[in-house]
Amino acid sequence: MSKLASALFKYRSYTPIPFLVVMLIFQQATPVSLITGFAIVVVGELIRFWGVSWAGSETRTTSEVGGSNLIISGPFAHVRNPLYIGNILIYLGIGIMSFALFPYLQIGALLFFIFQYHFIVKEEENFLHKTYSDFYAEYIKNVPRFLPRFTPYINSEIVQPDFKTKEGLRSEKRTLQALIFISVIIITLWIINSKIV
Repeated sequence: MSKLASALFKYRSYTPIPFLVVMLIFQQATPVSLITGFAIVVVGELIRFWGVSWAGSETRTTSEVGGSNLIISGPFAHVRNPLYIGNILIYLGIGIMSFALFPYLQIGALLFFIFQYHFIVKEEENFLHKTYSDFYAEYIKNVPRFLPRFTPYINSEIVQPDFKTKEGLRSEKRTLQALIFISVIIITLWIINSKIV
């Protein structure tokens, strides 16, 4: 793994923090931005939950790229990187909620995370190619990296784990707590600013 990809993979949970700080400092939320942004956040989190309920908590690892199963079920049957799509939607939704420096901060954040996930995904794909060879080669021929296909990809030769709702919820606990915390702060700041104005 390259040094850049390794660093981005290891610290990917922390790279949104600078953007979040700026969003909170410069927030200019409105009722429309709060509702629209929150709806996008919910969609992003539902995609993440759907994915981790299939892939399990090992998607949280930050030490090195891995994967004990080649997951092709659930959202992975439509797109190869649903968790990252979910993340980007969450970041975009929070940016719209705050309406901070709109649209420049949101566009900048979107470009940064596309850059970040480009390097991370390349490393993950290298690992999956080496580990699952022909199965993965067939999978990437049929399932796009980021633009979902309409019909699900099916390959009965690839053994899949069970869909585990409880494990998905357990894995997403920190994310849900963070999203609630950030949403409450943005809404609180909006209420305070509305009263001042």
